[in-house]
Amino acid sequence: MSIIKINAITVAADSGDELAKRFAARAGAVDDRDGFEGFELLQPTDGRTTWLVVTRWRDEEAFNAWASSPAFGQGHRSEGPHASGAAEGEQPKKPVGVSSELWSYVVAGGSSGNLGS
Repeated sequence: MSIIKINAITVAADSGDELAKRFAARAGAVDDRDGFEGFELLQPTDGRTTWLVVTRWRDEEAFNAWASSPAFGQGHRSEGPHASGAAEGEQPKKPVGVSSELWSYVVAGGSSGNLGS
């Protein structure tokens, strides 16, 4: 059964576009990880400043293997000369997140709707 990990990232009111830009720059970076099934970045539409990063994994072990990998560390680093894609001689990008929480779920029910029609 798949597991779902949701990273709820709260950003400053004017930082959402930067968060989306940074995720777009890394699109596909996790796609080849064993057990990775999909990803969505959800932008709030109701005035909230908490964005949701929703990932789906084959199982907890697959998620933990990715979370403890060097690739995870590189993608989530916010300090150092090459952090967040900073090129040689550039200042590292500052984190856009004010806070974050990691939530974990399994699908307990639902419907596929009309996706197959």
